[in-house]
Amino acid sequence: MATLRKAYELRLHISLKYVTANVMDTSNGQIVAQVSTIEHALKNAFDLGRTTKNPQTAIVVGEILSRRIKLEALSHPVLKHGIHANVCKQIQKKGVEDENANSRIVWSIINSLRDNRIRVTVIDPDCNEV
Repeated sequence: MATLRKAYELRLHISLKYVTANVMDTSNGQIVAQVSTIEHALKNAFDLGRTTKNPQTAIVVGEILSRRIKLEALSHPVLKHGIHANVCKQIQKKGVEDENANSRIVWSIINSLRDNRIRVTVIDPDCNEV
């Protein structure tokens, strides 16, 4: 069985107050695109920076990340082939204590990326949406 090369991987950090999403080039460990609700513009806009319980937070993070990915794709042509997401790993990370809340945040970001025409390949299809 051939191994799947994960050239670009979605990595998330979810805390009680903030959501940070990175797209990392796993071949060299460089962050290609990043967005966080800790950023001044996002923190003040929509009042997103106060809590991850706001359902719009994950959607906005996905929308902004998709725009940044599209800009980076101009200089990283391979990025046009999409990114990979290990969903179960992202859900099980520490952060929000409720695993269902983590799941909703992770899937909201992934669905937002997909809605904005970013190809996201889920590595672990057994980790279903809540």
